[in-house]
Amino acid sequence: MRTGGKSPGGKGPGGKGPGGKGPGGKTLGGISRGGRPPAGAPKGKRPSHDARRSAQAAARSRPALGEAEIRTEPTRNPAPHHPVPRPAGPRKPAAPRKPPVSEAPTRAEVKAETAQVLATGVQQLVVTPDENEMRIDRFLEARFPQLSFSHIQRIVRKGELRVNGKRADSKDRLEAGQTVRIPPLKLEQKEERPRSLKHDADTLGFLRSITLYEDDDVMVLNKPAGLAVQGGSGTTRHVDQMLDALTDKSGQKPRLVHRLDKDTAGCLVIAKSRFAAATLAKTFRSRSARKVYWALVAGVPRVRQGRISTYLAREEAYDGDQRMAVAKHGDDGAMHAVTYYAVVETAAQKLGWLSLKPVTGRTHQLRAHAAHIGHPIVGDPKYFNIQNWELPGGIQNKLHLLARRIVLPHPRGKGTIDVSAPLPPHMRQSWNLLGFEDERYDPIVDAPDE
Repeated sequence: MRTGGKSPGGKGPGGKGPGGKGPGGKTLGGISRGGRPPAGAPKGKRPSHDARRSAQAAARSRPALGEAEIRTEPTRNPAPHHPVPRPAGPRKPAAPRKPPVSEAPTRAEVKAETAQVLATGVQQLVVTPDENEMRIDRFLEARFPQLSFSHIQRIVRKGELRVNGKRADSKDRLEAGQTVRIPPLKLEQKEERPRSLKHDADTLGFLRSITLYEDDDVMVLNKPAGLAVQGGSGTTRHVDQMLDALTDKSGQKPRLVHRLDKDTAGCLVIAKSRFAAATLAKTFRSRSARKVYWALVAGVPRVRQGRISTYLAREEAYDGDQRMAVAKHGDDGAMHAVTYYAVVETAAQKLGWLSLKPVTGRTHQLRAHAAHIGHPIVGDPKYFNIQNWELPGGIQNKLHLLARRIVLPHPRGKGTIDVSAPLPPHMRQSWNLLGFEDERYDPIVDAPDE
């Protein structure tokens, strides 16, 4: 049954369509179903088949009556840009761009980055050109600041650290391009405690009290006998730890550039900047620094001034302690050591005051050489080897060895640094008892260097 009058193409409820007729009318989307072209079309030409299909698709895409038709505004093209002509003449050169300032990581940041890496497995590190001729222990300290001195010495002693596949000593120097094998390391997690301002103030006061010389690059300390330079087994107080109180805002602290035995007193050189540390290390390595030591020895050498030349190698003592022993050329770990000596004064042929000048810088060199010529240093617990020898009354049984004087060129070419240290209390007591005058001429200063 039909409703609304005519068919959908008529004038029924469908009403007039969008094209002027109803949806079923004679026009739809500008296309005439009856074959008549739409208004505006050229006469005598009918739309092509492709045009009719495109129009029908467009009509189908229109929304039906009663539906919302969404219209979007077309994007307006920006006005064309007409560049303003530049005046003739030479162009002004552009200002150079400043490279971004990159701050070096602090010591704490380096520790955090490497802590996990150390414990995860074996590492193969390549020595960079900047690390050329760097000692192995210095290399490890720079790469892994959280490693203690004793930890470094332990892994080297056990042979766990290799350079190009071979065992190495902590004092060996690296070459650019070499590969250093680092074993997995189990680090003890220490609780970070806030630094005590009072402790730092006390430490600073102590360091100032023993400072013999200081400028922006170098500090020379008068190290007391009995104070260790670096940490070790059971050592909790040492110079390297005290230098933490001098750490600057970037996390850099003064660095050791040479060492003294724990029981040796006297001049200890500290570098306050990286440049000074690198320069002074080369100075000591090239033997450009002159070092003079004073010692009280048992007996008096028959030759009053001479040269001691041996090879020294590390040996394990029966009590598990380590010391240096005279070795032969070619022995495992044997290193050449040269020391000049001169007798300054004597006491009844029982004791002798020696002035010693080491040319090389081997571990325990002066102590081992004094014992080698039959005149060990008084109070030496490792190398005093005279049987049934009695210590004269009033003389303390402490190592009588003083790093008396250090002479070296300033790292920035500012002349020469020449510093002398006074006798420590126990040696001052012995000198007074024996009537030695410590201000007299020191003949070893003019001794040859080679």
